Amino acid sequence: MAETEKSPRPIKVVFLGAGSGFLERLFIDVLNIPGTEGGEIALVDIDAERLELASGLCRKIIESMGKSWAVTASPNRRDVLGGADYIINCIEVSGVDCVRFDNDIPARYGVDQCIGDTIGPGGLFKALRTVPVFLAVLQDVESLSPDAWVLNYTNPMSIMCLAAAMASDAKVVGLCHSVQGSSRQLAKYTGVPYDELKWNCAGINHMAWFTELSHNGRDLYPELKDKVQSDAELWEADPVRFDMMLHFGCFVTESSGHCSEYVPYYRKRPELIAKYCREKYLGQSGFYADDWPTWRADSDARRRDIIAGLVELETGRGIEYASMIIEAMETNRPTVIHGSVPNDSLIDNLPADGVVEVACRVDRKGVNPVHFGHLPPQLASLCRSNMNMFEMAAIACIEKSRNAAEQALMLDPLTAAVCCPAEIRQMTGELFDAEKEFLPGF
Repeated sequence: MAETEKSPRPIKVVFLGAGSGFLERLFIDVLNIPGTEGGEIALVDIDAERLELASGLCRKIIESMGKSWAVTASPNRRDVLGGADYIINCIEVSGVDCVRFDNDIPARYGVDQCIGDTIGPGGLFKALRTVPVFLAVLQDVESLSPDAWVLNYTNPMSIMCLAAAMASDAKVVGLCHSVQGSSRQLAKYTGVPYDELKWNCAGINHMAWFTELSHNGRDLYPELKDKVQSDAELWEADPVRFDMMLHFGCFVTESSGHCSEYVPYYRKRPELIAKYCREKYLGQSGFYADDWPTWRADSDARRRDIIAGLVELETGRGIEYASMIIEAMETNRPTVIHGSVPNDSLIDNLPADGVVEVACRVDRKGVNPVHFGHLPPQLASLCRSNMNMFEMAAIACIEKSRNAAEQALMLDPLTAAVCCPAEIRQMTGELFDAEKEFLPGF
């Protein structure tokens, strides 16, 4: 049997934050890896009830797919990290307790957020709560499973991965679904079969750019730009991203809601929000804060129904990258993913000490980022404006510095478009006071 055809060894996957909605999809994907008949999934969650639901869910998945995996569970990650081959990080620090503060306090200062978990005041304070815990996790990984790959799904992705690069030697790659999802959206918008669409994408997480979009050698951008200006129904499907494409030349990853938070243009006045933002992920004010508690409750209810046999599982393989990485490393069948990694000579006109999202070749040697070159200068400038904020946020998390946190928000494009430095400092102080229970040491 050729080396690239060998069945994988039994592997151990540790899933941190087992209450996460990602668990069902990612575990089903792992069990779909060809030849993966045995292994162990070790679940960690500090919420005992959600840990029990996660264990029941995984056992039901194993049963439904006819596999022979073992399930272990512990509220203490150190109990299960030893011997891990892959660690999937989906932790949520503070649960639902802080999402209202993240949204409502900035809103009083005119900083209107849709999702607010990767950039802006909400993204900063999620980082301040989460990064110190993540760095403690990585310390344990270094001592208990130093050869394991950490596949991070927790937001704020860029700040998490930058802090990890600055403060840890663990092998970390940040994984999102915005590149996969947006490329499929572009196939739909252009009317081109996905397998025939040729594209290239690079930048930062949630702000990577499709610098090439073509079909059989034909540039699709001129047609798409004409189409969005003449087809009102198509425009309504993605107003902010289409507007950015018209003004800056390329389509950007993630939703119009996320995109509107990364730039200073669309959320600084009520009339602009009304003009460009729509419901839910298209830019709805307070969308994440309003809906997140319901999503968590619905996720728990779904698990109870699955365990009781009231919901039939969909056991096909999805488009998330985690199982693709595991399969490529275990079988040496190379694949290409897009991941958030340190900018080690990858995008030439973005900061070398930052984190970027680029294509990565994965095989038995690990995750190997591919050199992209230069982004168009206008796109690189937009990315840099956010990377400046990410750097100060990572410093604030590592040093537990209130001053660095304040300065991070002073550099945030949307916050700076609305507030003066004195207002930002006052707002940041209010957020620290409201969330002090989850910010030890600050």
